Amino acid sequence: MKKLGLLPKLIIAIIVGIIIGKTNSEFLVRVLATFTGIFGNFLKFVIPLIIIGFVAPGIGELGKGAGKLLGITTGIAYLSTILSGSLAYFVNSTLFKYILVPGSLSFNAANPEHSLVSGYFTVDMPPIMEVMTALLIAFTLGIGIAIVQGTTIKNFMNEFQQIVEGIIRNIIIPLLPIHIAGIFANMTYAGEVATIISVFSKVFILILILHFSILVIQYFIAGTLAGANPFVLLKNMVPAYFTAIGTQSSAATIPVTLRQTKVNGVNDGIADFAVPLCATIHLSGSTITLVSCAMAVMMLHNMPVTFVGMIGFILMLGITMVAAPGVPGGAVMAALGILETMLGFTPTLTSLMIALYIAQDSFGTACNVTGDGAIAIIVNKFAGYKLQKENDSVQF
Repeated sequence: MKKLGLLPKLIIAIIVGIIIGKTNSEFLVRVLATFTGIFGNFLKFVIPLIIIGFVAPGIGELGKGAGKLLGITTGIAYLSTILSGSLAYFVNSTLFKYILVPGSLSFNAANPEHSLVSGYFTVDMPPIMEVMTALLIAFTLGIGIAIVQGTTIKNFMNEFQQIVEGIIRNIIIPLLPIHIAGIFANMTYAGEVATIISVFSKVFILILILHFSILVIQYFIAGTLAGANPFVLLKNMVPAYFTAIGTQSSAATIPVTLRQTKVNGVNDGIADFAVPLCATIHLSGSTITLVSCAMAVMMLHNMPVTFVGMIGFILMLGITMVAAPGVPGGAVMAALGILETMLGFTPTLTSLMIALYIAQDSFGTACNVTGDGAIAIIVNKFAGYKLQKENDSVQF
């Protein structure tokens, strides 16, 4: 099992959970429910630490580097993320009513324990601060690190980031399959899992269509600005797309993304600067997935989905994506805080979101890194460079 990736482990966990739920053994379901309750409380305790540990150093790191060009790249990446989230919102608002039945899951968002089995006992783990307090502290520290350019707090925050990433990598991720098995066992026992699987298979197909749509939009804009064929530019990035599906990591895909970006004729210096930066701050595919899954979960539980609420969530999501840790499922981990505070998700719903997100994490990552190539082309144009015409693979 140690050699298996996170996704295969989660698939096995979901299957095992469904089988346990189908046995109708209240004892086994309650044992798992006890674990999920304790793990969920621990997750709630860690969320403010994750926010401070990743948002502050992430914003602080943006203070060094290429000055104006850094600002341009960050701004474009943020706008791309917001565009992706907005596209997902408007498309989902139109189409979800045809594939989802509002309120079709009987356990509701406010009181999921009314239909789900409770554990034998629970352990209270109150977080040391509210999520919004953690966000404000993180923004303040991050901006301070970027402005002061000192080393003391920066080094402390970098070490704190390593501690938090260690908690995610060594505790949360290894125990996550058991947690997911418990959630699905409980939902199966309550008679909900068939609805979830049938509904979210349709949602995932829509998410993939949205991924491809945003890539076409990104490369249409980049190609128009650069005077090149957008579909040729996009075709040249296919190796990066499939590498990301395999690695499930933007960082691990950087060498391939970088090579293909240069194949598209981007200046070497611009590519070397923009691609690694965007691998950290540009998560358009992950944003589409998070917005789509969140809206689906809310509609299935009869929670209000409003334009104002979702746009606020998308704008904040664009900022928190900078903080996404470099582990599988990192984007959803970074988003847990705002799912809780801005959309009113309970621990049960955040656990469901983690499972749904990680089930297609590799495709979101593939969309992210492929979009990085488009941003590099746009930055290349703003920096005053033209795509290198001597490169035969690019058609002008």
